[in-house]
Amino acid sequence: MNLIEYNQSDRCEHFSCPERSVSPVVYILLYVCSAAAVLTTVCGNMLIIISVLHFKQLHTSTNTLVLSLAVSDFLIGALVMLPELFWAIESCWIFGRSFCTIFWLIGGFIVGVSVYNVALISVDRYLALSSPFFYTNKISIWVMCTVVCSTWCVTLGYSITFCYFTKSFSNFLLCPGECMLFLSKVWSLIDLVYLFLFPFSVIIIFYTLVFVIAKKHATAIRELNNHTQTKTRKITSQSMKSERKAAKVLGILVSVFLACVLPYFIYSLSGNLIELQAETAHKLMILVYLNSAINPFIYALFYPWFRRCIKLIITLQIFQADSSLISVLS
Repeated sequence: MNLIEYNQSDRCEHFSCPERSVSPVVYILLYVCSAAAVLTTVCGNMLIIISVLHFKQLHTSTNTLVLSLAVSDFLIGALVMLPELFWAIESCWIFGRSFCTIFWLIGGFIVGVSVYNVALISVDRYLALSSPFFYTNKISIWVMCTVVCSTWCVTLGYSITFCYFTKSFSNFLLCPGECMLFLSKVWSLIDLVYLFLFPFSVIIIFYTLVFVIAKKHATAIRELNNHTQTKTRKITSQSMKSERKAAKVLGILVSVFLACVLPYFIYSLSGNLIELQAETAHKLMILVYLNSAINPFIYALFYPWFRRCIKLIITLQIFQADSSLISVLS
């Protein structure tokens, strides 16, 4: 999943883990902050997963994508974020040779799933706003589950293929204290298209279309409000407002995602122009992973239903009989 190409000549002969240049207090503080970031990511996304799975009111096609994104964010916190943070703090790979390959495989797979989840969310919002009747009648929960499962399977297949061929050509550097992945020009191009150009083009194009449609809906709502509203017009107006609000919140989520992910990919793409530094790459990769910790705060800030769900989960009311039928939507 890494687009960066490092100079690998004689690295194992000359490489040694650098000594720490920070005070023990700062060193301990870095580990405490790392543990807090991991716990926030894991717990926050676990709350989203429990909410969407437990409460029947939240069983919608859009929330299927929200659930998929939360699962990928949870896995980033549980499996990938901690090794990456330790690696950045120590400036040295401390988890051994065996876990190095697993780390790249899991990291590439989960980040790929997250990227494509966000791309699917942009397509979902476009269809919901541009073709509401088609969306309501054709995009069922089962259809969306099929799409999500297919995305996970295709991404897993790509990650396994990627790591298999990369390892086959001895492109992993597994000397003591280091775990690097070198890409050939062919795989660099494939990875660039798969993880960056295609999904980000989808995200930008469809959210541009969503923005245009949302503006048209805002104009239509004002026109409806300027006239005496019949019951049908009121329902139409409320439905349009609901879809616009959902598009707005998910637009914020996508914008934050782009802000966290784009710096890393842009820096990776500049590899042919500048000498890339592993330390800078680590910091930008950590920013990518921290996006998984930010997403639950976006839901808590903009979705009242999520705040209600948190209250019900924390107070253990979800263990009561028929708690799944509790109304969490206003």
